[in-house]
Amino acid sequence: MRTSHFCDFIPCKQRTTVRNEFLVPLLKNQHSKMSELTRAQKDEFIKFIAYLCDEAAKEILPHYGPDVEIERKSDATPVTLADQNAEKRIRAILAERYPEHGIIGEEYGRERDDADFVWVLDPVDGTKSFISGVPLFATLIALLYKGRPVIGAINQPILKQMVIGDGETTTLNGKPVTGRDACPLSEATLCTTDPIRETLWQNEADWTALPPKTALYRSWGDAGGYILLCSGFIDVMCDPMMEIWDCAAILPCLAGAGFKVTGWKGGDAFDERCIIAAKAPLHDEVMATLYPSQ
Repeated sequence: MRTSHFCDFIPCKQRTTVRNEFLVPLLKNQHSKMSELTRAQKDEFIKFIAYLCDEAAKEILPHYGPDVEIERKSDATPVTLADQNAEKRIRAILAERYPEHGIIGEEYGRERDDADFVWVLDPVDGTKSFISGVPLFATLIALLYKGRPVIGAINQPILKQMVIGDGETTTLNGKPVTGRDACPLSEATLCTTDPIRETLWQNEADWTALPPKTALYRSWGDAGGYILLCSGFIDVMCDPMMEIWDCAAILPCLAGAGFKVTGWKGGDAFDERCIIAAKAPLHDEVMATLYPSQ
């Protein structure tokens, strides 16, 4: 596990100017593809987001195990000290490093969410997996610029798998990944987080028709499913209902790995807050199965 501080990544003579360099306005269209930042800016933010993931992991790992204490939110979903402490730690680092940036976090809400740069935090995506000892959970951290995700990180601290994407390239533990090539639907492994969730049938999709046409259908979901997808172990990942902190970090990783990604309506997945992801020919076959009359 990396323990270096973000400042260690920056030459001494550059440390006093790095923040201003990040704040140069570059976008003309906030809905353009994920190419708003310069390569140098992306590289610096990628190093920083990896540092945030490592710091969050230090707060998460001590609580992983059968004795984890569980609380219930107002919507009855579980939350643990791992979720809470990890988000607090990330927020503290951001407040010191980028006090002018905004934050949207699952556990502690929004701060300056109208800023040009906004960090989106899900400290433990897949808390149900976490409390069950299933290493499909992960920390999700995204950077938005002008309202669009430009960099995302998916970090699984038990398996020590960190996926980082910037819309152009995606890495797993520092090595480029592009998933595996598209295959016919009949040979594909399909995954989703909750196989009985009613929203799988949203927009009049014929979800019932899809799993029987694949080679393997499993609920290897939560953020861990996208690690499997980017690293080439599965072929299709679908999530029908997501909050901004569930999808913002994942989308730059999928784009950088060369996946075709849409929502259930076939549009922008970030706007729709749902994901159907696969390599292009296979994605088309998935959509044709869900909507045979279109």
